[in-house]
Formats: sequence, C-alpha cells, structure tokens
Amino acid sequence: MQLGICEWRRWPLSRVASAMAGAGINLRLMLAAVLGLATGFAAAGASAASADDAIITNVHVISMVAPGVAMSQDVTVRDGRIAAIEPAKALDVEDGAAAGGLAIDGNGGFLIPGLAEMHAHVPVEKDYRDDVLFLWAANGVTTVRGMLGHPSHLPLRDDLLAQRVLGPRLITSGPSFNGRSVRNAADAERRVREQHAAGYDFLKVHPGLSPESFEAMAATAQEAGISFGGHVTASVGLWCSLAAGQTTVDHLDGYLNVITPDSAAHGDAAASFFSAGLAPFVDRALIPAAVERSRAAAVAVVPTETLMENMANAHAWQEMAERPEFQYVPRRLRERYIETLRRAANGAKQRANQAFLEVRKALIKALHEGGVPVLLGADSPQTFNVPGFATHRELRAMVAAGLSSNDALAAGTSAAAAFLGTNAGVIAVGRDADLALLAANPLDDIANAARIEGVMLRGRWLSREAIEAGLKRIAAKHH
Repeated sequence: MQLGICEWRRWPLSRVASAMAGAGINLRLMLAAVLGLATGFAAAGASAASADDAIITNVHVISMVAPGVAMSQDVTVRDGRIAAIEPAKALDVEDGAAAGGLAIDGNGGFLIPGLAEMHAHVPVEKDYRDDVLFLWAANGVTTVRGMLGHPSHLPLRDDLLAQRVLGPRLITSGPSFNGRSVRNAADAERRVREQHAAGYDFLKVHPGLSPESFEAMAATAQEAGISFGGHVTASVGLWCSLAAGQTTVDHLDGYLNVITPDSAAHGDAAASFFSAGLAPFVDRALIPAAVERSRAAAVAVVPTETLMENMANAHAWQEMAERPEFQYVPRRLRERYIETLRRAANGAKQRANQAFLEVRKALIKALHEGGVPVLLGADSPQTFNVPGFATHRELRAMVAAGLSSNDALAAGTSAAAAFLGTNAGVIAVGRDADLALLAANPLDDIANAARIEGVMLRGRWLSREAIEAGLKRIAAKHH
C-alpha cells in the first residue's frame, strides 16, 4: 500500500461538496490520553451460578433478529448456548430440573442479548481488573473490546471464555501504535508481526504516527491479515486512514476536520480536544459527502459520546461527582477525575463546547441513517465513565442523537456482534447465551436497559442478589 492512493489530501477543499469525493484534511490533533490507573483493591467476590443447562421461564424476548417483542417465552440454555425458544408453559421454577440444570423465573421481564462495550480499557492490576470486569457484567455487558492491550490480556481472554474468571468475553488489541512506541516504518512492521504472532485480535492506533510508519503498519497488517482501528493519525487524515483499511474510527476522530472548510487554517481550534474548537466553523452541508465516503469505505464508528459530554461539560464536575455509580470508583481515581475536569473547566468555552456536542449528534444520526455502522462504546473506565454504568449512559446518548431505542440497542448487540464476528448479539437457537434480563421494555424507553434483574454470561447466571452483593462489596471499599 502506498500513500499515493491518498493524494486527495492535496485536492482543493471545494471538492468536499461533491457527494462522492470529500477532501481529506491533515489533522492537527494531539490527544493526551487520560486513562485512570488505580492502585489495586479487593475483588467484588460475588458468586455466579454455573450450570450445564438452564431454563429462563416466562420472559418477553427481544431477539434483535425479529422485530419487536416475542411475548411469554421460555428460553432453554445448554452448554452455554441457546437450545430452544418456545411459548411459555405452565412451569414453576423447580421444573427447570427437567434438564438437570438451573431454573430462572423470568417473572414477565424482558430478555435482551448482552451488551457490547466497544471501547473499553481493561486494567492490568488483578484486583482492580476483576472489579471492573464485574461492574461491566453487573450492567449486562457481556462483551468488551479492549482498546489498550497488554500481554496479560491474552491469557485473561482465554480465562474469561472458559469461565475461570467472571466477566465479559474479551476482544483485545495489542499495545497501541503511537508516536512513542513506533519510531519509524521498521518499528511499525516489526510490531505488527509480533502482535499478530502473539494472537491479539486487532491493532490499536493512537495519535502521533508519521505517514511512513502508518503506511508500514497498514501494509503489514493487510499482509498479515489483522485489522486495525482507533484514532485517526493526524499526519495521515481521515480519508487516507479509511483508504488504508482502518476498520473503526473511535471518538468520531477526524470527522469535524473533514466537514470544516480549510480546517488547517484554524490553527489552535483544529488542534483542540478532538478538534472541538472547529465546531463553530463546520459546514453541515458537507456531512452527506462525509457519510457517503465513510459508507463506501465500510468503516464503523464508535462515538464514545459520554466521554465527550463529560469533557465538554467540565463545569458540571460537582454534579458528575454525585452520580450514584461514582461510589464504585476507587478514591484515588475519583480525585483524579475531579481534578481533570476542574482543570478543563478553567478554560472551558461553554458555547463552543455545546456546539461541539450538537455537531457530533448530527454526525452520529447522519452516519447511522447513511448506513455506516454506529457501535456502542463509552470509553470506560475513563474520566467519570464508570464501567457498565457508562455503557447505559451511552445508550441514552445514542437516542438523544436521534437513533431509535431499537437502533441504539442494536449498536450494542447485533451490530457489534456482526462487526466482531462473535456468536452472540442476538437471541436465537445456536447462539451463545450472553443475555440480560430486564424489569421493563427498553424499546419503550432505553433507560429500561439499566433495570437489570440478572445477567447470563455464556450460560453462567449472575442473579440480581449476586449483582447487589458484588456492588455493595465494591462500594464498601471506597468509603
């Protein structure tokens, strides 16, 4: 692959208005990652029932295959997979023993596929890691896409899948490709081959790569058969990244640049946090061309809108610190999150920040309606984004951007599974039993997705009582 295929970076910017030929613009983005690293704390210690067979009785099934809701069903699970979905019978919970397994009274609740957190950061320190895994699982997150890989994540991935560790299945990148870890093209090629041989699922792109390093990474990844995604490399630009085969653009990185005429002329605005300063200068008439070009490139986007909302609303840090889920964050991390937003608030320009969020919502809606997969990802744990709880905030953010409740749910279930190629994401015979039981219908109100009565992770049942006990143990550590 030669960067010559991206010569459109030097086309006149007026060409962006063409429906099939937007102009790629070099970004001036240098993002300082604010990943919270806490000292260890004790694992949640909550137990989960494990059985070869189970039956969930009297549930309304939202399969994400057929539209709407299949009312009053019994769902049978064998060996971690869905074995049958049938109209509910007059069974009481003891009748689950008919298969020699676990019986779960659905009590007229709503069964959905487990959610995927498509932009996650899995800690390395074991006690902290185990509690983060539990927080995701407690919130119905049964798959996480780890965006900052570590060698310890490879055996962890196997342990999670084999149920030796309680938590979601893990799809993991390797350590990121960035301006510090990759000095030249030879470094890039070597790292691709090493990570592919080690067995990582994909490569993570962070800021700072030179065009030569990016070209070597992309070409070697294509040759090795491993995908890459994440940030947009500033020296390469959005359109060249997509032409090179980048499979996801996380945070909508680079999109404001390509819908701002002559974005590079705006200097500091273009170099701001995810180019937020460009918001007053964007031309929304350029969005359709950007959507079409993205669709043609077969890229998916992971907006991480909750992180952007937290940063753009930094002045409201005190309100965020009072969120109920903040009790599950270690004290050292809480202090770090507060300090991060207090510093950001000192220089915040609220009108520009709100314009930034409004443009992003317009992009999310347009990308979705234009056929570009929008995948659910909150970026957790991260600044005020508590694992699992942030995923539900992200669902609500997708609806606020204009997606229906069904489409927001699909972003974290069927669409995510289709992108990852997992056997989860829908409720159908033969699919993995990654499930969440809800007290109310999320299609009526997406907030109901957080009303969790129990979670099944590949056949392993985590009851409401076990969830509450685990959350209580975590909260007790930080008071």
